[in-house]
Amino acid sequence: MRPVIVVLLIALAVLTACGPRQPATLTVMTHDSFAASEEVIRAFEQEHNVKVTFLASGDAGTALNKAILTKDAPLADVFYGVDNTFLSRALEAGIFEPYRSPLLTEIPTEFQLDPEFRALPVDYGDVCINYDKAYFAEKGLPLPQTLEDLTRPEYKGLLVVENPATSSPGLAFLLVTVAHFGDPGYLEFWKALKKNGVIVAPDWETAYYTHFSASSGRGPHPMVVSYGSSPAAEVIFAEKPLEDAPTASLVGPGMCFRQIEFVGVLKGARNRALAQKFVDFMLSVRFQEDIPLQMFVFPVHPQARLPEAFVKYVQVPEQPVLMDPARIAAHRERWIRAWSEVGWIIMD
Repeated sequence: MRPVIVVLLIALAVLTACGPRQPATLTVMTHDSFAASEEVIRAFEQEHNVKVTFLASGDAGTALNKAILTKDAPLADVFYGVDNTFLSRALEAGIFEPYRSPLLTEIPTEFQLDPEFRALPVDYGDVCINYDKAYFAEKGLPLPQTLEDLTRPEYKGLLVVENPATSSPGLAFLLVTVAHFGDPGYLEFWKALKKNGVIVAPDWETAYYTHFSASSGRGPHPMVVSYGSSPAAEVIFAEKPLEDAPTASLVGPGMCFRQIEFVGVLKGARNRALAQKFVDFMLSVRFQEDIPLQMFVFPVHPQARLPEAFVKYVQVPEQPVLMDPARIAAHRERWIRAWSEVGWIIMD
């Protein structure tokens, strides 16, 4: 081989070795409500020379079903979005492999529900009854202080809830009633609510935007099962600046259900090391501070700063309902079925 050709080949090899590596690919399966700022995700991609692809897979239950059905040939490396109402099902299906992120030492243990570190907590939020401040002020009507109050005649026809068979907040509120009244006592409460004119909607969007009477809603009903962060969202997304939130939450003892969302590395992940890095990233302060204004839930990292609207307008319950995920998994379908047998007309 001629010396000139040898020199050129060596130079080409050096240039190739020194040139930029093609980024790896990491796939993250999520529910449809997942959101994160582009610049935050870009920071992770640049740090690890990776392209992150998000696979939106329906609501939390649907996404989990998809992850379980494809566990022998996983569609992604990471799965985010299973909450404590479905956690036991995910763990029993064996879709995650254990990973004890070093950042867990910074996360309060109250959020760490899996002692084997297969599902790691990312965020939390409370499902509560939201109310229209103006309605209660204009009517001079005191606010309900307990679940029992909701069955009193002065609140007849004022409350909208979601179908627990088709709605995550609907299921959360059903669990609140089970925790408070016991099983089967919760059914007597629901029968009393039915007599008192409760409205049942198929999903949160219909309940909030069609039936609720506050500024975002167009309906006549001044109470709705929603999220504790909804008052802050009312202010942030208002068409005109608001001096105060038009809604607030009923946060009495045992009136709200705390939802915790988790992330985990899927068994059979093609890029296990990067999957673990992404889990670390979701627990980091940078990602955690991005969560509230993207998904309107709270970060689990105590050092993550909250947006001003969350500090001013969100009521955080001191005694939310936290139910053992194993108990939920064991009885969820039976509780929903018994609730359905009370007989409901679902209002679109």
